[in-house]
Amino acid sequence: MALFDLPLETLRTYAPPVHEPANFDAFWRGTLEEARAFPLDARFEEVDFGLRSLNTFDVTFRGSGGQPVKGWLLRPRNAGGDLPCVVEFIGYGGGRGLPTDWLTYASAGYAHLVMDTRGQGSVWRRGDTPDLAPDGDNPQYPGFLTRGVRSPQTYYYRRVFTDAVRAVAAARAAPGVDATRVAVAGGSQGGGISLAVAGLVPDLAGVLPDVPFLCHFRRASEITNAAPYNEVAGYLRVHRDAVEEVFGTLAYFDGVSFASRIHAPALFSVGLMDEVCPPSTVFAAYNRLPGRKDIRVYPYSGHEAGEGVHVPERLRFLRGLSGWAG
Repeated sequence: MALFDLPLETLRTYAPPVHEPANFDAFWRGTLEEARAFPLDARFEEVDFGLRSLNTFDVTFRGSGGQPVKGWLLRPRNAGGDLPCVVEFIGYGGGRGLPTDWLTYASAGYAHLVMDTRGQGSVWRRGDTPDLAPDGDNPQYPGFLTRGVRSPQTYYYRRVFTDAVRAVAAARAAPGVDATRVAVAGGSQGGGISLAVAGLVPDLAGVLPDVPFLCHFRRASEITNAAPYNEVAGYLRVHRDAVEEVFGTLAYFDGVSFASRIHAPALFSVGLMDEVCPPSTVFAAYNRLPGRKDIRVYPYSGHEAGEGVHVPERLRFLRGLSGWAG
């Protein structure tokens, strides 16, 4: 593993033109209106995992198509009043696992809702949410990145991003959560989802995308052979006549476009040796943010970026948000 992308001084100003469909906002407005036709039906069932300092809840809410989505809610036990909440999204292939996998934010004094990712959770951590969509069945390269990719209406991440917006609504309906103080976070796929949600939900307190996936699709698929972006190249290697159609779909889901719509404060992280989510794809999104932002650069890191070193950075960022320090 070595430096393979643009030099850091170029990355800091890298803002390439990215194709954005003329009906991008209308597409997402219609998508979310469609989801709101279904009741959220958020349920929080307390479960005992032996954590003396935390309350843990098994969460179910209705996401895209009214289909059930699972999650966990953790909250400091005996906390007084309603708390700020971090809604977290999970990296590619992982699921919600167990509450004991998610102790950091609640241990820091916040409520913490973790959203399961539909259809995933069988690669590195168990998930419990099937993808029940009746569409999106075009032939696909193994994985999720090309599922339903021949149309933005059937694309897999249309459902996932909708689920994630609904997860914020579920967090705001949760016991002991201050609905006015909600931030979103995640690493890799979770970072890409957090960018989409922050671009679609205008009143979030903050966004923390670590090494975000799902950004600048075309460049990513052309400069790295690493999974998951190699799924796009693998698909197009077989479906040679579908290049523009595929990238036309992906344009509705590009974190670069969502980033330009984010006004919440943001803290990114990036590894300059990251072959999974190349640094230029991360900076392409970061440099589009119009509001308050910062990025932690880890020069000799790959996709792991800052790992544990970055956790205190995230907590400092949250403490700096309005009303989060107390």
